[in-house]
Amino acid sequence: MGKVNILLVDDREQRLMSYEAILAELGENMVRADSGAAALRLLMEEDFAVVLLDVNMPGMDGFETADLIHQHPRFEKTPIIFVSAVNTSDMDRLRGYKLGAIDYVSVPIIPEVLRSKVSVLVELHRKRRALERLNRDLAGENAELVRTNLALETKRAQELERLNANLEQVNYELGIANQALKLEIMERRRVEERLRELDRRKDEFLATLAHELRNPLAPLLSGLETLRLARGEPELGERARGIMERQLKTLVRLVDDLLDVSRITRGRLELRTERVTLDSVVSSAIESTRPLLESLGHRLLVDVPHAAPTLNADPQRLAQVFGNLLNNAAKYTDRGGHVWLSVWRDGGEVVVSVRDDGIGLAPDLRAQVFDAFVQADTSLERSRGGLGIGLTLVRQLVQMHGGTVEARSAGVGKGSEFLVRLPVAEADTAPVQGLPTHTGAAAGSKRIVVVDDNRDAADTLALSLSLLGHEVRVSYDATEVVDLAAAWRPHMMFLDVGMPKVNGFELARRLRSQPWAQDVLLVALTGWGKDEDRRQSFEAGFDHHLVKPAELNEIERLCRGGATATATVS
Repeated sequence: MGKVNILLVDDREQRLMSYEAILAELGENMVRADSGAAALRLLMEEDFAVVLLDVNMPGMDGFETADLIHQHPRFEKTPIIFVSAVNTSDMDRLRGYKLGAIDYVSVPIIPEVLRSKVSVLVELHRKRRALERLNRDLAGENAELVRTNLALETKRAQELERLNANLEQVNYELGIANQALKLEIMERRRVEERLRELDRRKDEFLATLAHELRNPLAPLLSGLETLRLARGEPELGERARGIMERQLKTLVRLVDDLLDVSRITRGRLELRTERVTLDSVVSSAIESTRPLLESLGHRLLVDVPHAAPTLNADPQRLAQVFGNLLNNAAKYTDRGGHVWLSVWRDGGEVVVSVRDDGIGLAPDLRAQVFDAFVQADTSLERSRGGLGIGLTLVRQLVQMHGGTVEARSAGVGKGSEFLVRLPVAEADTAPVQGLPTHTGAAAGSKRIVVVDDNRDAADTLALSLSLLGHEVRVSYDATEVVDLAAAWRPHMMFLDVGMPKVNGFELARRLRSQPWAQDVLLVALTGWGKDEDRRQSFEAGFDHHLVKPAELNEIERLCRGGATATATVS
């Protein structure tokens, strides 16, 4: 076997030269690296019998480098010898051994000792390589033997099958094949028709999506122009901001609906169930749809029993169900119409009815109304808005709660009714406990650090916090944040999770390892909002988890120190 590689890692040229001089008589290839990062790059390119690694290096020290080396499956068995120029405590040695170190040597180095240790590891490396080659050769021979046996058995079985075949069987198989061919032709025609229908729905959905996205984008663009032109006219600027805020919420709601359908389809949406009373859920749904009902001049009539039933449900998702049904009733009822919401008990179930005197449903549409991208009225002159996925979400969310939903209508122009049936909670059902949280910072003006590699996102959040009366500093590079925060000692920090170099989870762990950062309020900003994502945030040391785009009033509430960890999901 030829020479093997030995990696020498030290930030001092003199030490690297001394290592080479000491180990030269071993006759192996000596490869230098002047930093932990350089060592990692070399390891990705070459195979090394042993790594001689200096503990005290600037930037990435020997312990961090060893940890990263042994995290990679390819190098997890690569032996490492730590070199230290300072007295090494037992705790340091223990830390090194936990990271996979084979041994320690101290400076000044005894050449004979170092050569002996490295020589043993080189020899072990050669023997391990030889054993690996033998194992590979043996595995190859075994595989070839298995393939040969399998081929022989297959050939024997095929010959036996051919000998046993007869004309009657062939004729029978031909008859079956002809019948199958007829069925296949019919199935292909059905599938082609279904594909054409799906293609038509896709085209309609894409056109609807483009239309629905342009609707809020136009006033957003106009609002920006108004803000630019309305300098010195605060009333016009305030009106423009109000319009932009409403349209932005519309955009967010469209995106949220699309994401919810995608999550449910892929089985990724999780319910956060707790014990809730139905009247509180209904009230939340009514509150969210009241602006639409009032803008269309509808009259809402509500009949909820005084002692409303209790459910085991996700209150936000259930409010979304009834909110979508009320929105649907409002959109498909001509101006000045009526919408009724009624609740009653039916045995072990509670029934919620949302009824209107709107355009109604044709008989063929009642069976399709819960399918994605289906709308009752798609004519341009009677466009109702939306993407045609609201009722799809209703059915899927109701089913996830163990219930059913049914659409009824006496026909076109005679209104429609949607009946939701849900199981009533048992008396011994206990509420779900929230996740733990740290204590928030004190109320009032705070020192806040915003960390995000997206400069626009960081700057706009910092500007909003400044306008709320807080002192803000911004960092676009997560690697510099610990030093910045240690010098400034902020009360709060908003950290983007998806950052290069160091992600938000790792940055939170580094901050929590600092004694001064134990009481700093850490808020995660991310586009991911599943229960597992929130759990990861809390395990990393975050106090709160906000899903982008976060509402400014929620951010302001956090800054006042009045929110809990389980409530801060936007």
